[in-house]
Amino acid sequence: MEFANSQSLFQDVRLRELNGFRVRKRPYIGDAASGFREIGAVAVEHGGDVTPPLAVSFCKSSKSSYILAVSDEDGYVSLFDTRRHFPSSSSHPENAEKSRVCEWVAHHNAVFDVCWVKEGTQILTASGDQTMKVWDVQEKKCVAVLMGHTGSVKSMSPHPTNAEIVVSGSRDGSFAVWDMRCNSSSISRHEELCISSTASVRRAHLSPQAKRVRRGKTASMSITSVLYLKDEVSIATAGAVDSIIKFWDTRNMKNAVTQTCPHPDSTEKEKRLHGISSLSQDLNGVFISASCMDNRIYLYNVLQLEKGPLKSFSGCRIESFFVKSSISPDATRILSGSSDGNAYIWQVNRPQEDPVRSKSHDGEVTAVDWCPYEDGKIATSSDDFTVRIWNSQSSCCSSTNSPSAIRRRVMALPGSECRKLLMNESMHLSKDSTSRFTDEASSMNPITTPKLSTPEALEKKFSSDSDLNEIFEKTPETAIKSPSSVLNPPSSLKRKTIRDYFLTPM
Repeated sequence: MEFANSQSLFQDVRLRELNGFRVRKRPYIGDAASGFREIGAVAVEHGGDVTPPLAVSFCKSSKSSYILAVSDEDGYVSLFDTRRHFPSSSSHPENAEKSRVCEWVAHHNAVFDVCWVKEGTQILTASGDQTMKVWDVQEKKCVAVLMGHTGSVKSMSPHPTNAEIVVSGSRDGSFAVWDMRCNSSSISRHEELCISSTASVRRAHLSPQAKRVRRGKTASMSITSVLYLKDEVSIATAGAVDSIIKFWDTRNMKNAVTQTCPHPDSTEKEKRLHGISSLSQDLNGVFISASCMDNRIYLYNVLQLEKGPLKSFSGCRIESFFVKSSISPDATRILSGSSDGNAYIWQVNRPQEDPVRSKSHDGEVTAVDWCPYEDGKIATSSDDFTVRIWNSQSSCCSSTNSPSAIRRRVMALPGSECRKLLMNESMHLSKDSTSRFTDEASSMNPITTPKLSTPEALEKKFSSDSDLNEIFEKTPETAIKSPSSVLNPPSSLKRKTIRDYFLTPM
């Protein structure tokens, strides 16, 4: 049969390389008149009463990445299956009923943030009741309560490799680090384990020169967003008081290690004109995006913080701190909500071009998120009491690649197993073609790439008992509360700056 004589996949790939055939590059979103394709929309309601959603988060496990967690103003957490078919004839409440996996009352107050941990088996919730809770997803049961803030908890970020550790930011002006292995002796009336913070910094974004604006009231000092960076020891914080992003070393949090802002040379008064509503980072931890109340989103490189933002993106309206943005995992796109009722997507390497815009929401678009394992799938929430699922990939494509994508492609060199497989496939080729391939392959110059140290590589070097040991500076208080496995990191993790994380040789 003709099919039996056809070349195998690996033979075809090899001939493309030998003959100079250009393989089509992986596409990603470009500029087009209609950049969003709506998959479906669900109403956020309970017992027939609608409520505005406040946070959305796709599950970070590859097996369950289609599950979307939604928290709302009434204190509920709802899980939706985004794989379900949403007929155009169905109403939003009907779509919600069909796709809802489960829901429960997480807090008797608004839930401002929600995040997945432990391969999707647990969910963390941050609430206006000044607490965070840890939930078992299967049982819908609270297993721990994190208590200590004196204001609404606005933001959370889990440790990149240790699900037991999380950082939170609060309206009280402080951010805190929590270790859920530090069991407290106190138990709530609902038999929930109460946990206190391991370390905290108060008035993190209030300058020493801040003056009282009114008697009995101080200037705004709310922490609006926190990030646990990929180097596993650094934390980024942003607040409502100014456009400054501060970076802290968890081993000594007395003072910020460094800071950056959109205009490093501006005066202190100019820096205080606009706060930051949200921070996000890409999968590799190289880039950080910041949504600023000046209606711009700024992109920073953690290796070049002293230079200020690399790029800025405009077109959306950020008129409240509920409007969030998120950089895509591959760092090629930025997604943002907007006060004008639209969602926007920019190409990172084309900041000067107009963003792609959605037009389906009828209220301010607030929280947004990227699906980590389905390229192009996104979720947007709005004050119109709906959450919408979109496909931003299929409608428009471009062959241009971002620096981040290029870096990953260079790093993806063929391994020894791949070479052996290619050699085995060569037995099906003619002797002449095999000889030609061998001669040409031997004449190629070897490709060398910088070796970057990653958390996954470091994790393999340590046993599970000593993983991320001792990342906080030991104090008399934490010495009593904390197990010895939490304090004093191994020497390989004791780096001076964020830059060391990316430049330390393997």
